[in-house]
Amino acid sequence: MEEQKKLFDKYMTEELVQMVLSNPRSSQAAARIQIRPVQLKGGLVFQASEYKDKKVFHHNLERGEAIRRLTEWMEQYKQLVITHSRGQAHVLVSKKGKVTVKEKDICCVKQVDLSHNRKKQYILQPDRRVDFLVDLGVQTSEGKIIHSRYDKFRQINRFLEFIEDILPQLPRDREIHILDFGCGKSYLTFAIYYYLRELKGLPVAITGLDLKEDVMEHCNQLARKYGYEKLHFYVGNIAQYEGEGQVDMVVTLHACDTATDYALDKAIRWGARVILSVPCCQHELNGQMKNELLEPIFQYGLIRERMAALFTDALRAQILESRGYEVQLLEFIDMEHTPKNILIRAVKGKGSGNEGRYQRVMDFLQVTPTLARLQQEEGKKQG
Repeated sequence: MEEQKKLFDKYMTEELVQMVLSNPRSSQAAARIQIRPVQLKGGLVFQASEYKDKKVFHHNLERGEAIRRLTEWMEQYKQLVITHSRGQAHVLVSKKGKVTVKEKDICCVKQVDLSHNRKKQYILQPDRRVDFLVDLGVQTSEGKIIHSRYDKFRQINRFLEFIEDILPQLPRDREIHILDFGCGKSYLTFAIYYYLRELKGLPVAITGLDLKEDVMEHCNQLARKYGYEKLHFYVGNIAQYEGEGQVDMVVTLHACDTATDYALDKAIRWGARVILSVPCCQHELNGQMKNELLEPIFQYGLIRERMAALFTDALRAQILESRGYEVQLLEFIDMEHTPKNILIRAVKGKGSGNEGRYQRVMDFLQVTPTLARLQQEEGKKQG
């Protein structure tokens, strides 16, 4: 008990980002409780938000009261995660009451916003006119986000957050070359260019590639209109495209089925430092998977389809790791907006270099994904 109080006393400051209690021991308790600092006119308080029965109950507590209540709540919950500007703590409580605390330093927690009604901080501000957002139908001419397009606005900003995270991986001593495969109407292509060149002042050259000739012509017209001299769009197929000698970052958003594999294969061959890919329509493995042990599961079409999609992206990640990339599978946007919400983020690094692990999975499922086949063919050429 005394150890917990010392921990709470250490982190219960205005630099706290949040504390989250979860895994309640009783169904009568709130599903989770979130605590964060809030600056009111009367001074600093800690707002506890209890999420119960699809409702949220808020309580503003003085620091001493907040520590006392938190100590009581710890008897009702199995887990507490504390995020602070100076570090993070993970507290686990066993059935017998044994408390395990793991702490680690964090170097990249953003400054805490203590305002009572915190607004979402977007890279592109919702009340600032951006020409390409107007022309692409996301903003009005006055710079207001069109209500029906707010999901698209959130998606663009979410993607720019991923771009922001990988900025240290991009070269600073020369022009940065970026390729967007299957760019479509190019919301994200324009956003990347605007963010990197206009907001960050970085020397970038971006190429967008898609099969729709009229769409690519329209995008080129817009690029010329905005004076985006280093942004160009071309008509082409991902599988046949050979128009780049050096690429620092490859982007693919919802490239359908094996088009994602061809894009990833190109990125690996070019030695791209960064790959950001949101796959779509992973049909290939659905038609290949065979496994006697899993056959009772595979008989359900919906389950088979979803498992195939997950296996496809997991194997893509493993193949990228074997080629020297450090890979993360991240949630792109909320599931309520689209089920195609997995982003593969790969950064050139050490990786695993181990093909055996994913090969065993392929043998188990009796599958040969396109990316594996393309990489095997490339290996034979080089060998």
